[in-house]
Amino acid sequence: MGPLRPSALVTGITEAASIRQNNLVYELQADGADIITLSLGEAFFDIPAPAFEELTPAVHHYSHTRGVPLLRQKLAKYHETTTGTPADPDREIMVTAGSKSGTFMTLAAVLEPGDEVIIPEPLWVSYPDQVRLCGGVPVTLPWHATVDDMAARITPRSRAIIVNNPHNPTGRRLSDGELRTLHALADTHGLLLIADEVYSEFVPDDEPFRSAAALDPDKRHTVICNSMSKNFGISGWRVGYVIAHEDLIRQLAKLQQHLVTCAPTILCQYLAEHFEDVLVRTRPQIREVVRRRNRIAEAFAARGVTSLPGDSTFYLFPSLGASRLNSTEFAAELLRRHRVSTVAGVSYGASCDRFLRVSVGTEPEERILRGVTAICDLIDETGAGGHG
Repeated sequence: MGPLRPSALVTGITEAASIRQNNLVYELQADGADIITLSLGEAFFDIPAPAFEELTPAVHHYSHTRGVPLLRQKLAKYHETTTGTPADPDREIMVTAGSKSGTFMTLAAVLEPGDEVIIPEPLWVSYPDQVRLCGGVPVTLPWHATVDDMAARITPRSRAIIVNNPHNPTGRRLSDGELRTLHALADTHGLLLIADEVYSEFVPDDEPFRSAAALDPDKRHTVICNSMSKNFGISGWRVGYVIAHEDLIRQLAKLQQHLVTCAPTILCQYLAEHFEDVLVRTRPQIREVVRRRNRIAEAFAARGVTSLPGDSTFYLFPSLGASRLNSTEFAAELLRRHRVSTVAGVSYGASCDRFLRVSVGTEPEERILRGVTAICDLIDETGAGGHG
């Protein structure tokens, strides 16, 4: 290919499986196919289209690299209200173009070539490749391992642990005991604890979310990556944020300056001025989608299909049970035969090939239940006694 030859670093990473799957769905839908879409990693809420005319002309221009000041102030107040720990809006918060970039920049800021990052499975699909892009080595644990098993994975090259809480794809929340173990490991071994908390609003009614920040209020070793895109039901806006010690935020700001300059000014200013209004509108809808998620878990259980434990987010991770198919084959057959789109479990780690990720955030419940029936039927059809 001559000068167009891609680097070994980029060719060595994989596509994000969930995004690849949804791109396929978009193409099928463009051709007129009716797809029950249980693969999208977002929730569709009733939110009015924004009216940008009320904003000043300044929104058409760059803002501070760390983000629109008013938005950082609102996020600091929100963080303290929901976690019980303060965050200095001028020194400890940076608004990012989606939470993904916050996670990536954090890794880029702390990893030396060959440094190891411990990632429990099921893992979010981008963690390992983000580590690789930063010259690091992902070290994974199988889905059945516990936080206590992490100690055995720590070596002199270990630099960080990444956890997703609440968890995509299981919907599980880390307990206080598990969080304390993680902080103890970070303290003992000099590790950074990167807590991806983009589903922090997606917990059951009246259930408080326990942030990793609560056990490290001084941010000695904890980085919180969160997202207005997910928690406010506006995933296409790509607005996330990082909360960390001011020394790390200074390094992240340098990276942001060279990558995107700043998060989108017009969107951030709108969110700053409508912060409370958007939360008031989305929170009831968030609670309903979590309740729906748990009703769907009961529908799977009624057909004898078990899911990994969890009660939060809008995801489930049901087992393929006795099906002879691996998760990639199963997801392909499900789409081909039944026009139901899910994400193969192996996308979330090698140990997860007997599972399927199901998202319930974007379809009416009647269509989701049709998808559940199709999944359960295909498990039966492709099982030991089936004819699939």
